[in-house]
Amino acid sequence: MRRNSRVKNNNGKSLADKMIMYSIIGIVVLTIVLIGLLLYSKSLKDEVKDSTMSLEQMANLTGNNTENTESASTDIGKTVEESQNEVNSVNENASNNNTTNTNQSNTTNTTKNTTNNTVTNTTKSTNNTNKTTQANATQETETKKELSFQKPVDGEISKEYAKDNLVYSETLKEWVTHLGIDIKAEKTTVVKAAEEGTIKSIKNDPRYGLTIVIEHQDGFQTIYSNLLTSEFVVEGEKVEKGQSIGTVGNTAVFEIADEPHLHFEILKDSIQVDPNIYIK
Repeated sequence: MRRNSRVKNNNGKSLADKMIMYSIIGIVVLTIVLIGLLLYSKSLKDEVKDSTMSLEQMANLTGNNTENTESASTDIGKTVEESQNEVNSVNENASNNNTTNTNQSNTTNTTKNTTNNTVTNTTKSTNNTNKTTQANATQETETKKELSFQKPVDGEISKEYAKDNLVYSETLKEWVTHLGIDIKAEKTTVVKAAEEGTIKSIKNDPRYGLTIVIEHQDGFQTIYSNLLTSEFVVEGEKVEKGQSIGTVGNTAVFEIADEPHLHFEILKDSIQVDPNIYIK
């Protein structure tokens, strides 16, 4: 009985001890778990805090980087715009210079072309003028024949040309000048044109009687005075060399005492000259 009782007591004591031991172990384990949980929780908080700080730092860094990026972007943008403006300005200046150079080149070329054209045209005009002048000169040479005067009538010269010296006038009974030559010829002797020309006038001169004036080339004129008639020609008529124009008479008042003759004069540019020089 006692043995059974001891066994029971030992079993009960052992059970109680076990329970206590298990309780202690459970408490220790729970304590450890709690401590571990606390430590883990603290660690999580620290990590979360660290993570939060990291996020804030990252945000700050991101903000700063954004500002720096914006600033950098702004600076870069301004630099690019300024550079673009400078490039555009350089291009505009280059374009303006090219345009100016082109305009100057065009102006120079235009001036050169104008000058060359002017010189060419002037040269051509001069050449044409020279050709025209030469042609006119040739035509005038061909048109103008060399004048060769002939005696209007055949006969002896009874009174010579006297401009610088005097001759005696039987009619006036004095020494006078004589601006022509007197050629002896019977009345009604036919008078012929000394050279081709145009009848300028037919008139009654108060000193030399019936007179015919023929106008020739190169400023020459021939005068036929002391005529009896002028029935062969009219004023304005063109006559040939040797063509009949009138007849010898005795109508000159200043030479009426002389024998019948033809008073003949030659004028060059309205000035009397010696007919003997030109009669051939």
